[in-house]
Amino acid sequence: MKNILEETIQTYGIENWGAGFFDVNKKGHLIVRPSEEDVSSVDVVEVVEDLLKRGVKLPVILRFPQLLAHQVRKLTSSFQASIKEFDYKGNHLCVFPMKVNPRRDVLEEVLREGRRYNFGVEVGSKPELYGALALDQAPESLVVCNGFKDESYIRLALMGLRAGKKLILVIEKVEELHIILRQAKEAGIRPNIGIRARLYSRGSGKWEKSGGDTAKFGLTTSEMLEVVRILRENNMIDCLKMLHFHIGSQITDIKRVKNAIKEAARVYCKIREMRIDIEYLNVGGGMGVDYDGSKTSFDSSANYTMQEFANDVIYTIKLVCDEEDAPEPTIITESGRIVAAFHAVIITNIQDEIETVLDDISKVTTNDDDPQVVIELKDLMENVSSKTHREYYHDALEHKEELFTLFNLLFWEVCERANRFAQQSKIISEEFEDLKKILSAKYLCNFSVFRCLPDSWAIEQLFPIMPIHKLNSAPSEHATLVDLTCDSDGIIDKFVDLKDIKETLELHHFSPGDPYYLAFFMTGAYQEVMGNFHNLFGTLNEAHVIINREGYLIKKIITGSNLGDVLALARYDRNFLFENFQKHAQEQVKYGRLTEAEAVELCLEYEKNISNYTYLG
Repeated sequence: MKNILEETIQTYGIENWGAGFFDVNKKGHLIVRPSEEDVSSVDVVEVVEDLLKRGVKLPVILRFPQLLAHQVRKLTSSFQASIKEFDYKGNHLCVFPMKVNPRRDVLEEVLREGRRYNFGVEVGSKPELYGALALDQAPESLVVCNGFKDESYIRLALMGLRAGKKLILVIEKVEELHIILRQAKEAGIRPNIGIRARLYSRGSGKWEKSGGDTAKFGLTTSEMLEVVRILRENNMIDCLKMLHFHIGSQITDIKRVKNAIKEAARVYCKIREMRIDIEYLNVGGGMGVDYDGSKTSFDSSANYTMQEFANDVIYTIKLVCDEEDAPEPTIITESGRIVAAFHAVIITNIQDEIETVLDDISKVTTNDDDPQVVIELKDLMENVSSKTHREYYHDALEHKEELFTLFNLLFWEVCERANRFAQQSKIISEEFEDLKKILSAKYLCNFSVFRCLPDSWAIEQLFPIMPIHKLNSAPSEHATLVDLTCDSDGIIDKFVDLKDIKETLELHHFSPGDPYYLAFFMTGAYQEVMGNFHNLFGTLNEAHVIINREGYLIKKIITGSNLGDVLALARYDRNFLFENFQKHAQEQVKYGRLTEAEAVELCLEYEKNISNYTYLG
């Protein structure tokens, strides 16, 4: 028989989506391990309490660099194992897409750990390229330049090539090739060129439309032939180094991966038949993260492991190359989400509980003079049980329609008691799932959905969420989460579940004055860079945590946005703010509503507040 701790762990599904990094200790606290095999761990509650003592306010991002390093090692070793198993004659290189998480600390850790594997970088814009050219990476690692390009983008890329970067310009439009050739001739260098193919194959999941013949990016067959013709005419066909494709992020179904790989490998072989010594086959990104732990083709999951993905890529390309008698290329993967997702965990606190219909319920007494409908409802309330909860709930619904205003309080009491018994059943019907959501608590969280979990709002991406403490006691509430913004979309009401999507999250009772902390997991990919400043809530405080056998070391603390920072984004400079507030205060002195001393004190307090954190507390 399971104890409460085991049942709580099962409730939140941490064994399913935690990937060996996350677990719960005997205290009922969340712990983090640096790798699946490591016995070392850190108690997250201890870290949070340590940060609070240092004056670091919540919400805060806990960044675990060792998880980044582990994913880099695991990814490269998976492909190395596949190469060995299938006797693949080519090589494998990986590049980290900067769009996934462009923070310098993240890139430096990935490139530091990946140096021995020649781990490189992928960029898709001028700012990303500009930053990448300054990063320290292995000499044989790549800088893959994707995205639409103009004169200045291409000039910057060629500067990187001259500075010693092993840089490949991937053509998205034929027009880009003319600019590349002209500028390369002016600079007296021979560029490395790639072409992005628009495959017929599509991915799966939320980004399925990234592939297929209506995709935003990629050259058609006729356009690729035009590129080959232009390169031959300019005696630069030897500059064509890479064939690239990408069928979308977070591919949920491994069958779609196999189909696309097979199609792209055929295209590669046809290019080789044209006596073009193309060296790289870039299979793009798309390796999925199992956010809900179901290991299915559901949008928030993936029905394959990292090793399965590597096996299918290597095996399929080898199979096609053997059939076509073509040399096996160096395979490039653009792996970002699978590398970065796990390493960042957002910790916030419950600020308050918003009043719901159940909070209005007070003790009701009846007497013989009351209307019959009220007496019947009171009888339903007192006698509802595990055997009668369905019947009595339906009876209550009927009475509600009959005379709503008279017995509103009793109706919700019956609902609450019926729901309590329904949730104890092995099979919960749809009507009681709906009732559970209606009766659920609303916990006000000290964060912004639009800043911290933009994909939750924009595309209904699911993220694992759970308390970091009290896990040795059973949660008693079903709740949805609302944020601090003045926006009705600032809510989380869909949560990961092994078999389905939960519309409420099991949480403990909240008592003001008793801190209650929640963790949002797998936020290291896309969320930080895509988070916005809605309501001028800014970036979060963050702490870089190193896990060791003694516990942990807080290596670095980075302060999040203050009021002045976010107002500057909206073009409110400090002089404007201080001078205008002072003007308003002096007007009050003029009208006799403030003394001169009070006005000075008010202005000093206003200036002091500009350094405050944008969140509560």
